Amino acid sequence: MKWVRNENKNKNVGYLKHETMRQCGREAETGERLTSAVYRCSKSGIGSDTGDEHVIEVCMTGHGLFGSFEMLSSWRRTREDQHVKERVASVFEDVMLRFSGSTMIHLMTLGLAASPLTNMEAVRLFCGTAALTISISYVYMLSFYSSCLVFTGYLETRYRHGCFCRRVPKQDRLDSKPAWYRCLMYTRYQDEMQSSNLPQGDSHLLLGCVHRCYGDWITNTYVKPFVVLLYLVYISFALMGFLQVTQGSDPSALVAMDTATVLYTRAQQRYFSSYSPVIGFYIYESAPYWNVSVQQDLLEYAKGFQRISWLESYLNYLLDRNESTNQLRENFTHTLRHSFLREPQFAHFEDDIIFAERSQGEEPDVAASRIFLVAKTTENKREEMSVLLDTLRRLSLTSRVRFLIFNPSFVYLDRYATAVSSPLRHSLLAVLFLLGLSSMAFVEPLVSVWLGLTLLSVQFGVLGFMTLWGVEMDCMSVLCLISALGHSTDCSGPLLCGFASGRGESRTRWVRLALERHGVPSLQTLVCYSAALGPVGCVRSNLTSTLFRCLILTAGCSALHTLAFLPTLLTFLPPSKSGDHRPGKDCQRQEVECVEMNDSTRVVDQITTV
Repeated sequence: MKWVRNENKNKNVGYLKHETMRQCGREAETGERLTSAVYRCSKSGIGSDTGDEHVIEVCMTGHGLFGSFEMLSSWRRTREDQHVKERVASVFEDVMLRFSGSTMIHLMTLGLAASPLTNMEAVRLFCGTAALTISISYVYMLSFYSSCLVFTGYLETRYRHGCFCRRVPKQDRLDSKPAWYRCLMYTRYQDEMQSSNLPQGDSHLLLGCVHRCYGDWITNTYVKPFVVLLYLVYISFALMGFLQVTQGSDPSALVAMDTATVLYTRAQQRYFSSYSPVIGFYIYESAPYWNVSVQQDLLEYAKGFQRISWLESYLNYLLDRNESTNQLRENFTHTLRHSFLREPQFAHFEDDIIFAERSQGEEPDVAASRIFLVAKTTENKREEMSVLLDTLRRLSLTSRVRFLIFNPSFVYLDRYATAVSSPLRHSLLAVLFLLGLSSMAFVEPLVSVWLGLTLLSVQFGVLGFMTLWGVEMDCMSVLCLISALGHSTDCSGPLLCGFASGRGESRTRWVRLALERHGVPSLQTLVCYSAALGPVGCVRSNLTSTLFRCLILTAGCSALHTLAFLPTLLTFLPPSKSGDHRPGKDCQRQEVECVEMNDSTRVVDQITTV
């Protein structure tokens, strides 16, 4: 037998040590807030050059919160009589591998979005800056927040208050202090019998609820069918929304509410929704307009549109004068310049024609010109505009007259042409990345499979419910869908790893234990994250409203998977809990017996027998 530690202290010191342990969470949370403040300052300095600092801060807040709450939860599970170095080493061993893995998922998805695989410059700029932000968050967790935990540990060993860093006085000395001092240094002392009967961690409200109520309820045999039914309903509504995804091509979605742009868009949709926007038809090279075949081609291109065309008006002008439209270049241009454009009713066409001077004594050429077209549309205006745009562009590649078509709304049709496929492509690449990690033995294969399926399920749900909520696939929603991959990894990854690491007991037991250890930090993060999104929802802006809806859906879908779907499905689906149990191993393993003895000072004596 080897006596590891045997310290005899008076009863009041034991009370002080117990109270100092209660202050550990408060001090660590203070360090977490300080970490967040410094972290936000650094993010603002990075994002100030791009103008995306506020959006990046909202989207990327969840990653730092998950890491800090996981480290805080692991720190609370350590024993206060351990050395500070041992406690910090235990926290790093328990948390940092999973946190590093989730950081890699963040960096991989953001890196893919910042690569040439994404055709949106705004998304590439945002994701490149967000990847740098995630890297700084990881460094802060390794350095600054870990230092706060070390500082907290030394406060505990010196019996100092977690908030004021002053030594906690004994109860008899505290009674003799002024009232304001007793209020600031107030501590709730418990006698030895009560403190010994309390289960570890039940003093924490959320942990006590999960330990005594929620864990037993979610794994109950009669609750599981309803959770599975809820998941089927979730998938059904997500599929219904996915089939209705529309591209965000409305410019009014990018400005604040109740502005002139929004009022104009509403009036246009109410009174003139049957007409397309005015399309500019630009002929950017000198063309033989005097040629009958060229004239017929240009008139054919504009056929079916409401037209404001100088060419059509000029040809009618020639016919009214009993002149042929098939003339020599000099005659055609001379009549155009000196007769047609000088008529008062045709003078406004002078802005639509650009002449290029030739040698002295010759008539100039028509270097470029433009025609304005308006199409008659039906209820499916957006689809018809997209088809019209593709048809005219294909025609511009084969026509002998070099022309371009443009309208400001075409920018949105072009920009989000592949917006629906972009987040799904990143999701599939993230799943392949997880399978690659498992093949290199960094992550268990079944954990990678479960995590990959969870990522796809969360992404699919956010995309479907986002559409049902009236959000279109614009730039902001694509950014939120990309960030949803990392958010769901942070939320469900620790739970899956905690469940897969257990062996030898029932599935239900390990699900409950994983919920106690990792479900509570996830719940704390989701609550704080949702509270941080509250002010965002009050901003009177369409773009910010899209951000708020997408991030709330991301947090909600991640919470459903972490706290309901995964705990239920893991109770009857792989991985198995008895896979590593081999009879031959028991005879080769040394038996280690550890007996803990509590004396009146609550200082633990450990007697280890090998």
